[in-house]
Amino acid sequence: MKNVSLRQLRIFAAVARHSSFVRAAEELSLSPPAVSMQIKELEAEIGLPLFDRTSRKVSLTTVGEYLLSYTRKVLAAMRDAEDMVARFRGLKTGVLDVGMVSTAKYFVPRLLAQFRDEHPGIEVHLQVCNNRDEVVALLQQGTVELAIMGRPPQGWPTRAEPFAMHPHVLVTAPNHPFAQMERVPARALQEEPFIVREAGSGTRAALDEYLHAHHLATRRAMQMTSNESIKQAVMAGMGVSLLSLHTLGLELDHGLIAVPEVEGLPVMRRWHVVQNHSKTLSPAAEAFRYFILEHGEAFLAAQFAKHDVAHGGGAITRES
Repeated sequence: MKNVSLRQLRIFAAVARHSSFVRAAEELSLSPPAVSMQIKELEAEIGLPLFDRTSRKVSLTTVGEYLLSYTRKVLAAMRDAEDMVARFRGLKTGVLDVGMVSTAKYFVPRLLAQFRDEHPGIEVHLQVCNNRDEVVALLQQGTVELAIMGRPPQGWPTRAEPFAMHPHVLVTAPNHPFAQMERVPARALQEEPFIVREAGSGTRAALDEYLHAHHLATRRAMQMTSNESIKQAVMAGMGVSLLSLHTLGLELDHGLIAVPEVEGLPVMRRWHVVQNHSKTLSPAAEAFRYFILEHGEAFLAAQFAKHDVAHGGGAITRES
């Protein structure tokens, strides 16, 4: 049926609805011979008759009844697609409620700025949360329609769509011995004091996964709930840390922090845009969801192209 057209399916559905070629032709503003010709072409493509023409009233054959069921689904999907396009074309105003983990604050506002350039009438409400659990709570409460996070929620119905890779790298002070090494073996990290994020954060989970994969037990010198605080402590020489590459743009540009090549790094995760599966998105939220899925990966790739760290051949890739 690869050569069947939507026009033929619409005509077929009209004839089935009216049980008449003439009345279907009137509805579609076509001549009865034109309708009859389209149905004959459809039957020829399928190789089976769709209508029983032996009686005075046109009726569906068994094959026709089955095809009508699928035709209705196809036409309904096309109507939904047409409605979606119409909503985007007519999207002038609205409110967009977005939540995100704190690590995403280094790039999501710039994506939102680009989105607002296309939809200047949209009012954006953005909530930044310290960790994943706080963002999940906002989604469950209905406070936000969309959430940007690394690890999607588990245990309740959500729609989580990946839109970009999310590398986590080791960061040190620029004068740290690791920064001068061609490649740091994983076992060398065991002697370093680590500055870590709090339990429950995606950054902490990435570190724990890496340590587990390489059978390492590190010294945890300090725990902080802020990427900014961790970066300041690392730059001051208080220890090393594992952080998202997407938090490091300014520091790398100005040579304030180093990202040495380390065995098994980066840990590659994915960024997701997440919604509550049981709720229909507003036109503004649907438009931003489409925008970030379409542009998010290219935006991040362009922003961090000069900081290519995808050289650790043993990188761990996780989604949960």
